[in-house]
Amino acid sequence: MPDTFLDKNRPANRFSRAREAQAAALLEDYVEMIGDLAAELGEARVADIAVRMNVSQPTATKSIARLKREGLATSRPYRGVFLTDAGARLADRVRARHRTVVAFLIRMGVPDEIAELDAEGIEHHVSQVTLSAFEAVLKRDDRA
Repeated sequence: MPDTFLDKNRPANRFSRAREAQAAALLEDYVEMIGDLAAELGEARVADIAVRMNVSQPTATKSIARLKREGLATSRPYRGVFLTDAGARLADRVRARHRTVVAFLIRMGVPDEIAELDAEGIEHHVSQVTLSAFEAVLKRDDRA
């Protein structure tokens, strides 16, 4: 997320940033899920995506259509949904961001299970500046 949202002259930025993060979070969750299902089952079928995301199949289909428009996924008739190279890169970034947030929360004393749950929301809203600070703390503590 660009740091232009830090412009103090525009107080509504924090609200628009939250809305943009919410929209991006949904795409990121779907990309991550498709990647996980493809790794686990060889492909991600709409029915499996819907079950894992706890949504209806029409809702999953609508989100997948958006991923396709964004160039993050493709599908084949009578087959599943597959990530494009851009989608796979995004899924990798989301997973890495998630791991960093979980590791940071655990380092701060949050129990593992709660860190996993909390990271699922935080990972989509954390700025690159904050994520870099988390990484610096983790690296510094690893050297100590």
